[in-house]
Amino acid sequence: MFSEMTALAAGFGTGLSLIVAIGAQNAFVLRQGLHRDAVLPVVAICALSDAVLIALGVAGVGAVVVAWPGALRAVALVGGGFLLVYGALAARRVLRPGDDALRTESGSAGSVRRAVLTCLALTWLNPHVYLDTVFLLGSIASDRGPLRWTFGLGAVFASLCWFAALGFGARLLSRFLARPSAWRVLDGLVAVTMLALGGMLIAGA
Repeated sequence: MFSEMTALAAGFGTGLSLIVAIGAQNAFVLRQGLHRDAVLPVVAICALSDAVLIALGVAGVGAVVVAWPGALRAVALVGGGFLLVYGALAARRVLRPGDDALRTESGSAGSVRRAVLTCLALTWLNPHVYLDTVFLLGSIASDRGPLRWTFGLGAVFASLCWFAALGFGARLLSRFLARPSAWRVLDGLVAVTMLALGGMLIAGA
């Protein structure tokens, strides 16, 4: 039991250390949480996607995909282009802020649909997600032998806890972000993050 708990804790700590870093996906979840817009589906998509990718990594799919480097290059180009567009939109909000940026009520069906599609794109078109979950976590889990699935379960739980805290916990910051200047700072950070990540992905492809 002790070895299983150790593997579970190691998976939780490793998974958390990989997803906490500021990135496109985290910035999007934070913004949705602050808007109180489609938080549950966005958090669910992120957590379930991570669970699927971590399971693939633990199962050894990462070693198979590495044999075809063209796949990762294609994802890098498409994902990099998407991040550049999303970063440009965030930069536009900084330069031309609108009243809708301060909206805190629940979004309409259209906004939920847009949020879901954007979340899916930020998750599945981001090569770093595959590197972190499929390749890196998969390789670390393989060292655990028969406890690799316990390690993977810990990483899945870390992902669920993080995205739930980021999405639903963001509401606690809503009163501090009631000013347009606060949203412009947030959008500025999002824009810089997206544009930098997108540029690096395309340059390294």
